[in-house]
Amino acid sequence: MNICRYSFIIPCMNEECVLPALFERLNGVLEKLDGESEVIFIDDGSRDKTADLIYQEMRKSSYIKLIRLSRNFGHQSAVTAGLDRAQGDAIIILDADLQDPPETIHDLIRSWRAGNDIVHAQRVKRQGETWFKKSSASLFYYFLSKLSSVNIPQNVGDFRLIDKKVLHALRKMPERDRFLRGMFSWVGFKQSIVQFERSSRYAGKTKYSFSKMLKLAISGVVGFSDIPLKLALWLGGLVSIGALSYGLYIVIMAQLSDIMVKGWASTIVILAFLNGISLLVNGVIGLYIGRIHTESKSRPLYLVSNEYNFDSNVKHMERYANETK
Repeated sequence: MNICRYSFIIPCMNEECVLPALFERLNGVLEKLDGESEVIFIDDGSRDKTADLIYQEMRKSSYIKLIRLSRNFGHQSAVTAGLDRAQGDAIIILDADLQDPPETIHDLIRSWRAGNDIVHAQRVKRQGETWFKKSSASLFYYFLSKLSSVNIPQNVGDFRLIDKKVLHALRKMPERDRFLRGMFSWVGFKQSIVQFERSSRYAGKTKYSFSKMLKLAISGVVGFSDIPLKLALWLGGLVSIGALSYGLYIVIMAQLSDIMVKGWASTIVILAFLNGISLLVNGVIGLYIGRIHTESKSRPLYLVSNEYNFDSNVKHMERYANETK
C-alpha cells in the first residue's frame, strides 16, 4: 500500500472552548492513518485565545501549522488560505466545532482509496439546530439544485476530502466571491458521498449568523446560475405586456364610451406594482453587476498576518513568543 500524506484544513474563529477536545479527537484519528499528516489551522481574526492554544499544541506536535489572517475574512476565504498551502495527496476540510466528527475522516479516506477524487460528507441528521435553520437549509439546497447548472449535493457543507489533482484545478479558479461547495462540484472528477450524523456544537456559539448564511446562499445562486437574470427578463416582459394590454383597454373604452374609465386608486395600484417589479428586476441585475465589480477590483481573498511551522526553521516558535508578549 502506498504511503500517502494527508492535509487537514481547519478554519477557526474564537474557538478556544472547543479546541482542547478537537486536539484530543483529532490526534486519535491521526494515529490510525497510514501516512504522514499536516494539520493547518487558520485563525480567521479570533479575539480570544484560539491562536495561543494552537501554538501550545504546535510545540508538542510538529505536524500542526498555523496561519493567522490579518482580520476576519470569512469562512470561505479562510479555507482557501489553507488550501493554498496544503501539500498532501489528500486534503480534508473540516470545521473546528466538532459538528464535523473527525472519526468520519476514515470513511472519507476509504472512499478516496476506492478511486474517488472528491468525497462529500453528507449530513443525514442535524442535531442541535433549530427548525428554522433546518427548513431554510433544505429550501436553499432545493432551489439551488433547480437553479444551478451544476449538480451540487444537498445537505453537504464544507466537510469533504479532495484529491491533490482537484486542489490543483481549484487553484486555477480565481474568483473572489467564493462558494466552495459549488466550486468543488463544478470541477467534475469522480465524486462520491459519505453520510454521517451531525452532532450538536461541542462548545461556544456558531459564527454563522442568519445574515452570513443569507450572503452565502446569494453567492451560491449568483455564482452558479444565470436563471435569476432570465426570470427577471421574462417577468419584465410579462408585466410590460400586461401594462400595454391595459393601456389599450383604456384607449378603446375612451373611444367607445362617453363615460371615462374611473378609478384613480386602481391606477395608483398598477403604477406601484409596475415600479415594484422594476425595482425587483433592477435588484437582480444589481447582484450580478455587484459581483462583476468585486471581481474587477482584483483584491486578494485574504491577507496573512503571520504563519508558523511551514518550513524547517524552528525560529517560528521564538517569533510567535515575541509577538504575543
